[in-house]
Amino acid sequence: MLNFVPQAVLFDLDGTLVDTAPDFVRIVNKLRAQHQLAPLPYDDIRAAVSAGARAMVQVGFPHYALDSPEFATLRQQLLDEYEADICQDSRVFTGLEQLLAHLEAQNIAWGIVTNKPRYLSEALLSALHLTTRCKVLVCPDDVKHTKPDPEPMFLACQTLNVDPTQCVYVGDHIRDIQAGNNANMTTIAVGFGYIVEGEDIQDWQADYCANTVHDLVNYFNLTR
Repeated sequence: MLNFVPQAVLFDLDGTLVDTAPDFVRIVNKLRAQHQLAPLPYDDIRAAVSAGARAMVQVGFPHYALDSPEFATLRQQLLDEYEADICQDSRVFTGLEQLLAHLEAQNIAWGIVTNKPRYLSEALLSALHLTTRCKVLVCPDDVKHTKPDPEPMFLACQTLNVDPTQCVYVGDHIRDIQAGNNANMTTIAVGFGYIVEGEDIQDWQADYCANTVHDLVNYFNLTR
């Protein structure tokens, strides 16, 4: 359990609050099929989701150089396909809806700080009926410096009118924890997200680690 009652709880989006991997796996393998390539295993693509579109294209099409026109075209195709059908299979991680409801019942604001572009983040939240419940959404479009820089964390706190030291940030990538730590927030690293093989969330210097959703929920004194 946390050693204080936070004024706000902020989440990373992909791989922390919402399981978006099923849609990205579907789209990457669809693009591969268009290039007469066999589908990749689910977990191979899943592990790259938190690192963004470039990382997923790298996994799906490793034979293209990052600076090649073909790579740029594939990245845009991935984003276009995703925008067109952004929430076919994506869902809030099982058990986290209960946590969101608990925070709301305690008048603890919750929000999202993500490196996902705003147009995609807003579309996803709308499809999941979370738009009005999410009290702040900070995207790369809103800042000069993205995570792991603390600027987006400070902007979220400023918007909510809370001190960063009274805020918890939850993420599934080392840059999430670095950003939260750099802003003097309490940080929770989650292991149920999109963790690259060989990574250990214990190495990220988070204040707390949650290997499962159940572990995360228990930090907020809520039993499933």
